Amino acid sequence: MTEQSSILEEQRDLDTLGGRIGRAREASGIPIDDIAVQLGVDQATWDNWESDREEPRANRLAMLAGFLNVSPSWLLYGVGEAPNNGDISEIITTLEQRLQAIEEAHAQTGEAVKAMHDILARLSAKQNHEA
Repeated sequence: MTEQSSILEEQRDLDTLGGRIGRAREASGIPIDDIAVQLGVDQATWDNWESDREEPRANRLAMLAGFLNVSPSWLLYGVGEAPNNGDISEIITTLEQRLQAIEEAHAQTGEAVKAMHDILARLSAKQNHEA
C-alpha cells in the first residue's frame, strides 16, 4: 500500500470473520485454550467465533487483534494488517505431512475393506453350502 492509497483500495480478504480469526490464531501459534483464557472467554465461545456462530463484542475484538498481531479492520473487513503466515516452505512441509498421513489412512482403509469383502464371501459361501 502506498502512502497516498487508502485502506479501502486494498485487496480484501474475502474470508469470514471467523475464518480470519482462526487463520490469525493459527499464524500466531497460540493454542485456543491459552488465548481464550487471556481474553476471558471459554473455549466454546472461541469455537463459536471461529465457526461464525457468534461474533466477539467490540472490546474483545480490539483485544483479540492485539493478541493476534493483526489490525481490527483486517479481522472485521479483511483489509489492513493481516497475520504473518511465516515461511511458505513451512506451510508446504506441513501440507505434505498431512497428505502423507491421509494417503496412509486411505491405504489402510482399502486393506480393511478388502478383508471385510473376503470374510463376507467366505460366510456367504458357507451359508450357501449349508443350505
